[in-house]
Amino acid sequence: MAECAPEEITGFSTDPSTQLIAVYQSIADEKMRELPFFHPSMPVHAALKLFEGQWVGCVLTPWMLSVVVLPGPDQCWPVREVGERLALKMPRGDMTFIIGELPEVGQLLSCSLMSPLDTALSAEQGMALVDDCLTMLFSLPVDQAGSRPPVSRRELFSRLRGQ
Repeated sequence: MAECAPEEITGFSTDPSTQLIAVYQSIADEKMRELPFFHPSMPVHAALKLFEGQWVGCVLTPWMLSVVVLPGPDQCWPVREVGERLALKMPRGDMTFIIGELPEVGQLLSCSLMSPLDTALSAEQGMALVDDCLTMLFSLPVDQAGSRPPVSRRELFSRLRGQ
């Protein structure tokens, strides 16, 4: 295990999903339940895996679905200002994360995918969405060899006008 300086954040040696679930469940019970966008039938769920030495995954709560990144084993993160933005290159593409902080978890990176949740989403669909998002997050983008590059908006509208 890495020895971090006192001003650094020590990584999690094991999957921190259980800690995330406990903290978000506490937030749901104590602070979010009475808000109009709270989805009472949606469980709190987290699925993380190690990616390039960091814990990366998805968190589902009764109010949002987010991608999160936490320090992994032998990682020492510098303390950052909560609310600061950080861009990361993920296999599926670039993503912008916001530095957050949770009790008993510490600092983490978070990127909202859906907030608030669609009220028509069932608990089963929410859980499946976590799995699907996790799969897509780590999927390499497909670029068909020899295919035409994406059309720019200007080119698209010029063709539509017959120019």
